[in-house]
Amino acid sequence: MTQINVDKLIADYPLVQDLIDLKPIAWFNPNVTTTQAGLPYVGLTIEDVQDAEARLNRFAPYLMKAFPETQATQGIIESEVVTIPQMQAALAARYQTPITGKILLKKDSHLPISGSIKARGGIYEVLTHAEKLALAAGILSTDDNYEILFSEQFRQFFSQYRIAVGSTGNLGMSIGIMSAKLGFSVSVHMSADARQWKKDKLRSHGVNVVEYEQDYSIAVEQGRKEAEKDPNCFFIDDENSTTLFLGYAVAGLRLKKQFADQGVTVDNDHPLFVYLPCGVGGGPGGVAFGLKLAFGDAVHCLFAEPTHSPCMLLGVHTGLHDGVSVQEIGIDNITAADGLAVGRASGFVGRAMERLIDGYYTIEDSEMYNLLGLLNQTESIKLEPSALAGMTGCVHVTQNTDYLQSKALTPTKLANATHLVWATGGGMVPADEMQKYLSQANLN
Repeated sequence: MTQINVDKLIADYPLVQDLIDLKPIAWFNPNVTTTQAGLPYVGLTIEDVQDAEARLNRFAPYLMKAFPETQATQGIIESEVVTIPQMQAALAARYQTPITGKILLKKDSHLPISGSIKARGGIYEVLTHAEKLALAAGILSTDDNYEILFSEQFRQFFSQYRIAVGSTGNLGMSIGIMSAKLGFSVSVHMSADARQWKKDKLRSHGVNVVEYEQDYSIAVEQGRKEAEKDPNCFFIDDENSTTLFLGYAVAGLRLKKQFADQGVTVDNDHPLFVYLPCGVGGGPGGVAFGLKLAFGDAVHCLFAEPTHSPCMLLGVHTGLHDGVSVQEIGIDNITAADGLAVGRASGFVGRAMERLIDGYYTIEDSEMYNLLGLLNQTESIKLEPSALAGMTGCVHVTQNTDYLQSKALTPTKLANATHLVWATGGGMVPADEMQKYLSQANLN
């Protein structure tokens, strides 16, 4: 990999100095295009997303059997959208910024099975692999009722195969729990920042957890190496997997239906802003792709990252994508937002989505804790720190007049806007751990 000349990088891209100085910043992408112009660069289509949705529907009867908590939604892994008016008022007061329109919260934090956004992509990729193996072996047909997968026969069949993944926590939880339930032998390679309770939970499901003292990239690299030694081992690659990406993208089509059911209008005069916490980029990238397919130019997506792990902002802003890491410019990649502790962004997602993401911003760890406390105080909703990264997006949008003018987002349109904060995790945090998070909030 080419040696990064940091001084030259700063000279070419002065914003990099602000990243190095760990300043919370917002950068609105001047190269963002229309949806129609940007979508071809993704290399995937709406038919691919519809195929993913159909696969999830086929697996719904199995999921209802294997995870009774999904029975209420007929085996569909989906989260609710709620209004947070008290939090909206608190944000306006905290940042002394009038926030017009309405703020909603998408509670992927409370998705069944693994309690995070990763339940979308991670579980989908495991199911896709399981289906492929069973179809190839002739023991399953797409016309079957997939409830039959919940049987000793299929557990025995899948036990011949292994699955491996590298993770900071939530992706490992989704893949580990789902793989073990189906019968696979599964190893989750977890980086130093992974929370102990997540490791414990995985082990309680019979998952082999391999711990590292280094960060995410090393865990991924070691997981990949392990898989290469065994022809029966399938490695789930968070950095480059289009399957994971499509699992996340289904959320866009589903949100369109949820909004229709709730009477939420999204069009040119009623813009939708969506704020997505970003680690390596697969989750927010996939969701944003699905949103663009669903709502076109009426939706504006922003990625949020910790000041200590701004890998996507760095990669897209400089055009280097996965050719640069935050460590190479002197940032430590150590953050309380464990799900976002990634030093090098996905090159696939960065390049696929760079024309479709309106902006990127960073937030300090301490502010994520403060907002966690504020959300609990105002709305009695508990999330993990990384899930609060999206909460300041509406402030950055409202304050950036150049961006608003460039997009013809008038005060009238903003008054009709919907701001959707994508809550990515926290539903399964143990009570004592949540109390530790809340104790770090300073609400003064």
